[in-house]
Amino acid sequence: MFGIDINIIAFVGLIVLSAGAVAYTFLYDRVSNEATQAKRIQSIRGVEENRTRDIGLSKAADVAKRRQVMQKSLQELEAKGHQTSKKLTLKQQFKQAGWSITISRFYITSAFVGVVFMAGSFLAGAPLYLVLAALVFGGLGMPRWFVGFSIKRRMNKFLEEFPNSVDVIVRGIKSGLPLNDCLGIVANESKEPVASEFRKILDTQKMGIPMTEAVLKLYQNVPLTEANFFGIVVAIQQSAGGNLSEALGNLSNVLRQRKAMKAKIQAMSAEAKASGGIIGALPIIVALLVYLTTPDYLTILFVHPTGHMILGGSAIWMSMGIMTMRSMINFDF
Repeated sequence: MFGIDINIIAFVGLIVLSAGAVAYTFLYDRVSNEATQAKRIQSIRGVEENRTRDIGLSKAADVAKRRQVMQKSLQELEAKGHQTSKKLTLKQQFKQAGWSITISRFYITSAFVGVVFMAGSFLAGAPLYLVLAALVFGGLGMPRWFVGFSIKRRMNKFLEEFPNSVDVIVRGIKSGLPLNDCLGIVANESKEPVASEFRKILDTQKMGIPMTEAVLKLYQNVPLTEANFFGIVVAIQQSAGGNLSEALGNLSNVLRQRKAMKAKIQAMSAEAKASGGIIGALPIIVALLVYLTTPDYLTILFVHPTGHMILGGSAIWMSMGIMTMRSMINFDF
């Protein structure tokens, strides 16, 4: 019985050994292929990891290099901005106002206005120093004020149309048009003064000046932060590369947000401006009503030397108060 058990065990062992040998024979290729495949996958993963690491390092190097180029470009643009931010000449002010008048004609017109003011004050019976003050105001103050008023009005018109023009450039670049063609569309289709300013950019570039300098000249004729933003964006894209349509699209959103913020500030400060205007005009209105009802009560201010001094002092103090209120209710951003 014990021997039968040994034989059975030996027989079973031989069967198991034979089955293992047969299985090893048939499965050896598959096992070896799986091991080779695992090694190959591991090597591919290592190559991919190395490639990903190399790509990350190259991207980081490109970003750092581009950042250095952008910083250098910004420093150069800032230096040019400091050079152009000097005191403007009268001819440059005429360009900003959109005038084609010559300086000599402006001086002749100023002299004529000064003579008109002087003659009007003299015929009104004003004292000699008031006549001279009217001459100075009419010849120097009034024309210069009108130049500043024209510049401000033109800048406001530019701000109204400029975001739409930037959107036109963005859509043109996204559709595949080059930047010059997009600027040409704005120069032909936009409203004034945006159209004329972009025509100046194209004319400047046709003379051989690079696009970077041509766009930066926009800030000289239109001294606005929005125009400076546009020039810097285009200049950086020309020197450092990048997606110009995306950059200009972001600029368009910024311009519209600034416009909305400006409108909100004007609405919030409207009450303060109305109060300031009423307070500033109240003494003049009261004096006029008193003069209409009882002229003798205020006539002495116009005929007596002491009255002239009182009127002069009152005008100075009123001007100081009006300027103070104006500075308090005006917001720059």
